[in-house]
Amino acid sequence: MFLLNLMNGDVAFFESIVEMIVPEIIGIIELMGIIVIVVGSLKAFYMYAVSIIRHAHYPIKLSLGNALALGLEFKMGAEILKTVTIRTLNEIMILGAIIVLRALLSILIHYEVKNEKQHNQNLADIDF
Repeated sequence: MFLLNLMNGDVAFFESIVEMIVPEIIGIIELMGIIVIVVGSLKAFYMYAVSIIRHAHYPIKLSLGNALALGLEFKMGAEILKTVTIRTLNEIMILGAIIVLRALLSILIHYEVKNEKQHNQNLADIDF
């Protein structure tokens, strides 16, 4: 009986709930990604300033790269959730392009972080 009621009118009710809640969740997830990127950037800048003053080496690129990668992952998660609310083919194409661009950025950042880790490891292996 519940399934019949669901098919008759409750589907519209659930769709309206999804249309109300999902945009709020998307906004929260995007805000989380922005916060991760801003905090990671501030931390990397602080490490850079301290390294100039103390003439020390800190893994600034690793720190910033990890923050950017994590922030992009949050942003991509929000974009994936946006697929729930899409109504037109034009919106799908725009969202697909955004997801592809963010995925490419994420891959490039992961590649740079991997190379920087390897470079730092090679420097650590060299005795001065």
